[in-house]
Amino acid sequence: MVGSEHDEALADAFDGQAAQFERAPVQSDPAALERLVRAAGLSADSLVLDAGCGPGLVSEALLRGGCRVFGVDLSAEMVGRARRRCAAFGDRARFEQGSLFDDLPAGPFDAGISRYVLHHVADPDAFVRRQVELLRSGGVLVLCDSTGDPDSERARALDDVERARDKTHTHNLAGGQIVDLFARAGLTDLRLSEEAYSLDFDEWFDRGTPVDTKENVRARFLAGPHARGFWAEALPGGSVRINAIRAIVRGVKP
Repeated sequence: MVGSEHDEALADAFDGQAAQFERAPVQSDPAALERLVRAAGLSADSLVLDAGCGPGLVSEALLRGGCRVFGVDLSAEMVGRARRRCAAFGDRARFEQGSLFDDLPAGPFDAGISRYVLHHVADPDAFVRRQVELLRSGGVLVLCDSTGDPDSERARALDDVERARDKTHTHNLAGGQIVDLFARAGLTDLRLSEEAYSLDFDEWFDRGTPVDTKENVRARFLAGPHARGFWAEALPGGSVRINAIRAIVRGVKP
């Protein structure tokens, strides 16, 4: 069930951009997906909750690694794509449209995972705590997301640009702030790793839900300030590259 006004906006936005999202290089990169599965370090046949599963890219990688997956997403279009993508895995894969906060017809889970979801949620602490509630004791939680800047002024400037490009954006957290979320939720054995990646500005902008023009967002982004986790660089020929850092955070439920 889609509940809040923000959830409804997310469902609508991702219904509209599902096709572009599914083929976006940053989403579909097989090497990055393989690294995420390795970082999760899950045992074969683990039952994994994919929170905000999108078109099933992460789920597919987990299934190929021997896991079982239950995916949930607000977007009906994304859930349909996830079902088609993972159909070959039969009853090892199940996907439902709805909110993470609904009564889910599965669990408790051996692990929970989310990728590029946190910067869309209204309450990051509640998002993490809810996943922890759904884990068994000893279960693993893994979260991967693009990062912001630990400096509050630079973080606000970045979020302003992000919201101009995508009205569903809430906030990019720095890696250490994501670790703090895990600690507040009671998780132990916390691990943080970071890796650099890049985006083409035009591809990134074109799959957003903008409230400003591409030209204005490009100019604002290039003007700075230079945020540690996500900053724009003008290249020869007029294109713009976004240099970004994603964090992968892992914790264990006692």
